[in-house]
Amino acid sequence: MNRIILAISVLITISLVGCASQAPPEKIYEFTPPDGLVSYEHDVKPVLKKRCVVCHSCYNSPCQLKMTSWEGMDRGASKKDIYNAQRLKTMDPTRLFVDAENTEEWREKGFFSVKPEANAKIPTEYEDSIMFMLLDHKRKKPGLISKCRDEATFNSEDDLTCSETTAEVDHYLSKHPNRGMPFGFPQLKKSEFDTIVGWLSQGASGPDEKEEKALKEVPEPDRIWIDKWEELLNLQYAKNEMTARYLYEHLYLAHLTFKTGSENFYELVRSTTEPGEPIKIIATTRPYDSPGTPRFFYRFRKIHSILVHKTHMVFPMDQRQYDRVNELFIEKDWGQRAYTQSYEKELSANPFEVFEQIPVHSRYEWLLDNARYTLMTFIRGPVCKGQVALNVVNDQFWVLFMDPDYDVSVQDPQFLIDQFTNLRMPAEEGSQFLLFKSLMFWKKKYKRWSHNYYKARQNAYASTYPEGIGVEAIWKGNTYGDRPYDEPVLTVFRHFDSASVHRGARGKLPKTAWVIDYPILERIYYSLVAGFDVYGVAGHQLSTRRYMDALRIEAESSFLQFMPKDKRQEIMNSWYKGKYWGELDYQKTAMPAKFPFAAGDPKRQFLEEVVEKHIAQSVKDIAFDHNYLREGEQYPKIPDSYTETQDYIDGFLSIASKQSSFLKHVNDHNANVAWVRIRKTDDTDLIVSMVADRWHDNVKIIYGEKLALDPSKDSADFIEGFVGSYPNYFFDVKAEDLPDFFDTLHNYDGSKVAVCRLEKYGINRAEDKFWDVYDWFQGQFSAPGKEPSDPDKYDDGQYGIVDLNRYYSLAMKKDLYEGGTQETCEQKYRKP
Repeated sequence: MNRIILAISVLITISLVGCASQAPPEKIYEFTPPDGLVSYEHDVKPVLKKRCVVCHSCYNSPCQLKMTSWEGMDRGASKKDIYNAQRLKTMDPTRLFVDAENTEEWREKGFFSVKPEANAKIPTEYEDSIMFMLLDHKRKKPGLISKCRDEATFNSEDDLTCSETTAEVDHYLSKHPNRGMPFGFPQLKKSEFDTIVGWLSQGASGPDEKEEKALKEVPEPDRIWIDKWEELLNLQYAKNEMTARYLYEHLYLAHLTFKTGSENFYELVRSTTEPGEPIKIIATTRPYDSPGTPRFFYRFRKIHSILVHKTHMVFPMDQRQYDRVNELFIEKDWGQRAYTQSYEKELSANPFEVFEQIPVHSRYEWLLDNARYTLMTFIRGPVCKGQVALNVVNDQFWVLFMDPDYDVSVQDPQFLIDQFTNLRMPAEEGSQFLLFKSLMFWKKKYKRWSHNYYKARQNAYASTYPEGIGVEAIWKGNTYGDRPYDEPVLTVFRHFDSASVHRGARGKLPKTAWVIDYPILERIYYSLVAGFDVYGVAGHQLSTRRYMDALRIEAESSFLQFMPKDKRQEIMNSWYKGKYWGELDYQKTAMPAKFPFAAGDPKRQFLEEVVEKHIAQSVKDIAFDHNYLREGEQYPKIPDSYTETQDYIDGFLSIASKQSSFLKHVNDHNANVAWVRIRKTDDTDLIVSMVADRWHDNVKIIYGEKLALDPSKDSADFIEGFVGSYPNYFFDVKAEDLPDFFDTLHNYDGSKVAVCRLEKYGINRAEDKFWDVYDWFQGQFSAPGKEPSDPDKYDDGQYGIVDLNRYYSLAMKKDLYEGGTQETCEQKYRKP
C-alpha cells in the first residue's frame, strides 16, 4: 500500500477546488428542544465517544480538551500547548486525574469551560458556550477547508487559537469560517446535534450520584483480586517493598485486568492512604521519583474513562501473573539480605543500581514474559505525537531477544555492577535539562558512558563465547505452566508519527533486525518511558532522542554478532548509507559466528532458522505471514477470480511488486496505513491493512528526514486485520470490483483520471457518509471474541477508540465526479 492512502495525496497536485470554495449551503436542520431530561451518561457520552473522542483523547488533544470522561469535559480547555520541541522552561504537568483533584484546581491552572457552568461567577447561557458555538457553526456552514490538517498539527501560521471567550470564538470563526466542529469532518447528524445541544440547554450537568457511584464501583470478583495484590505489594518486608517498586515503575502506564469477566480495567498508583480508604494519589512526574513520604501504599484505581486504543495497553494481573511474581521475586533466593533503597535522584533513575539486589534473571524473565507490553510502552507510551521521536527507527523491523541463559549480564551479575556508571542515562538530569547543558553533557558524560558500556559489552560476549553463539542463544519463549502464547518475535511498524507493535514475524524480510538483551530492554524502557517527561524542556527531549540512537545501534549490533564476521561491517554500512563509522560509534566484536551459513543472504538464513525451526519448537503459532518471500520467490500476479481468502490476499500482494506503478507515485508521509473493507461474495467481510514501508538510507537523523528517504525502494505490507491506532484512510470495495480496484493500483500514475478511479473506493473526509463508514470500522476494530492465538490478542482487551488525528488531510469537493459517477469523472479528465 505503501502510500496507499497517499494515492489521495496526488489530489494536492490536481487543480480541484477545496470544500471551502463551495457556495454556502442552506441550513441542514434546526434544533429541536428535548421533551425530557437529557442524561450525560446515557445520551451525551455515546455521542462524544463516536464523534469527539476520536480527536480529543490524548496529550495532543486540541486545546488539551480531553472528552474521554466527565472529569475531562468539566475540566475544559487550555491555551497551553503540551507538544513544544523548543520549550526552554518545564511546563507544569496537566495530567487528568493526577495533577488536580477538582474543577476549581483546574481553573487555577488556566483551564476554562467549554460548556455552560452553573457555578461560574457569571452564568453562561448555552448559546454562548464555546461548545455550542463551534457545533452550531458547523451546522450552518458544513463545508470543510481543502487541507484539513488536524488541530494538533497546526502551527502559529495556521492561526489555530484556543478561544477562551465568545468574542474570541466569533473572531476566530469569522476569520476561518470552515473550522466548526467536528473539525475537518462532516457535521453531526441531526439526532446527535439535538442531543448535545439539548444537554447544553439544560445546564450540561454530569453523571448523577447514582451513576457516579456505578462508574467507580468495583465488582466483587475484582475486589477480591485487588485486596490480594494490595496485600502482597504493601507488606512491610524489604523483599515485598522492592518487588512492588519494580512492578510499579514498569506498570504505571498499564491498564490492568484481573480477567474475571467484569470487563473493567485498573491502574496501579501510589497513594498516601492505605487499602480500604479513598485513594489520595501521589502526583510525581516520573514513577521512580520520591513519593515525598516515608509511608505510602500501592493501590488499584478503577478506570472509568472511555478506552482509547493508543493508550490502552493491557496487562494481565490474574492468577498466572500472581504466581509468576511470587515465583520470580518473592520466593526467589536473592543471594543476600533484602534491603530498601532510597529515592535519591540519580540512584532512582538507574534501575540497574537501584534494583541490584533483585536477581537479574528474575527481572529479565519477567520482562520477557511480557515482551510485547514492554515494547508497546515505548511505541505507544507517553508520546502521542511523535514524528521526531519515531524517526529514530525504521518503518518495519523485527525484534528478537537474547535468551537469559546466554545473556552475559544475566549470567554474570558482576558485569552489571561494574557497569553501573556507564549505564547511567540522561533522564537522571530531570525535565529541566537545558539545551546547552544537554549538548555539553551528552558529549562529556552520556555519550562517553554509552560508548564505554557498548565496548565492554562487545568484549564480554567475545571473551565469554570465544567460539561464537548461534540460534540457541535466541529466546524461544518459555515452556512453563500454561503460556503457549509467548512473544519471542515482535514486529514494529512505524507510520511516520505513530507506530504499532505486533506479535510474530509480520511483513516482508526487514532491512534491519534487533536482538535485545536485558540491559538494552531496561534502558529503552527507563529512557523513553519511565524517564521521559512530555512536559520537559528541549534539552531533555533532545538528550532522550540521542540516547535512543545509541540503543538502536547497540540492538542492531547485537543482531550482527550472529552474522558472519566478514559481513558485519558491510551489513551495517547498508543500514547507514552516507554515515561514517565515527558517526555511528559502531563497536566490532571479535566473537566469530557460530551459525553454519551457506552462500547467499546470511540475514535471511539466520532469521528463517530462528523463526521456523528454533522458535517453532515451543511457540507453534509464530510463523512468517503471506508477505514474506523466500529466496527467488516473486509476489503473485493479480488473480483471475476471487473465491478464497487467499485470492483476496494475492490481489493485494500483487501490488507489492516492484513493478507496481502505485508504489512509485504514492510517497506522502500523510498516508502510511489504510484499512480496506472487502465485501466478499458470501456476504462476509475481509479487513486488510495496507502498511507503507518507507525506505530510509539511515535513521541516524533528528531533523531533515526527507534527505534520508529513497522512494525508489519503498514497499508495502498487507496484513489481514487491523494495524495501527491512527488509520490514514478507509477503502470500501465490493468483491466484484476487485479487478478494477487492483488494476487501478497497478496502473496508478497520479493523473486526474487515476484519482477518479481510486476515489470510487476511497472514503474522503468530506463525504457525507464518512461517519457511517468510520462507525463500521470502529465496530469491527472493537469486536470481542477472537481467540487467544490471534496475533493481536483482542481477547485480553486490546481494543478501544481509534484516533482520526492522522486521517488523510485533503477534503475534496463533493461534486468531484460531476454527477457522482466514476465514468463522468474520467470523461472529464481523460485526454483525447
